[in-house]
Formats: sequence, C-alpha cells, structure tokens
Amino acid sequence: MSIAGRAHLNFAPGVQFDLVWEVSQRAVRDDFGPAHGEGFRSDYVLDRIQKVIDTLATFPERGSYPKELLAVGIREYRRTFFKPYRVIYRIIGQDVYVYLIADGRRDMQALLERRLLGA
Repeated sequence: MSIAGRAHLNFAPGVQFDLVWEVSQRAVRDDFGPAHGEGFRSDYVLDRIQKVIDTLATFPERGSYPKELLAVGIREYRRTFFKPYRVIYRIIGQDVYVYLIADGRRDMQALLERRLLGA
C-alpha cells in the first residue's frame, strides 16, 4: 500500500483527551519533576508529538505494527512514537486515522483491546 502525495489526517474521538491526560497529567506526575533539572515542559512534549503526527501525512507507512495487535493477528494498525508516547493509527486509502496516543509504559495490550477492539 502506497500513498502518493499527502494523506489526510483524521482523529478519532478521545485523541484530544489522550494528549491532555497522558502528557499534562501522567508525565508530570510520573517522571518529569524537578529532579530532572528544568522540570517538565508539557509544551515541548506536545509539540514533539504533534510533529510525529504531522509526518504521518507524508510518510504514513513509516510506522511499525503494534506487537500487541500482531500477537492476535491484527495488522490493520500501525504505531509511531515520541518516547515513551505511542501514536496508534490506521491507513485507509488516502487517509490516516489517529486512534490513540498513550504512554507506552501502560498496559498497552489491555488499552488497545479496549480502545480499538471494543473488548
């Protein structure tokens, strides 16, 4: 599957919440406190995640298949990341659909099953 030109980016409901929760709440609390020098800069992380997402419009096939989905035989979704944040998306025709942005240290198997497969 190859997309000529730029793909159109689409966002599933809940992706904006993912950004707010994962970056602004979880990361601040877990590992970007004052012990890391200048402290956590959520605007920097949000900017980097946005750049990763923006590259999907030009290079959507760059991402790999999430191992948690491959384990159950699903190859419809791909992942890319700005560590530790994972962006889960799907290519359909000339469109890229972003379904999930999550801290990869979470239980991704359960999260992907719940959000993508409705389990």
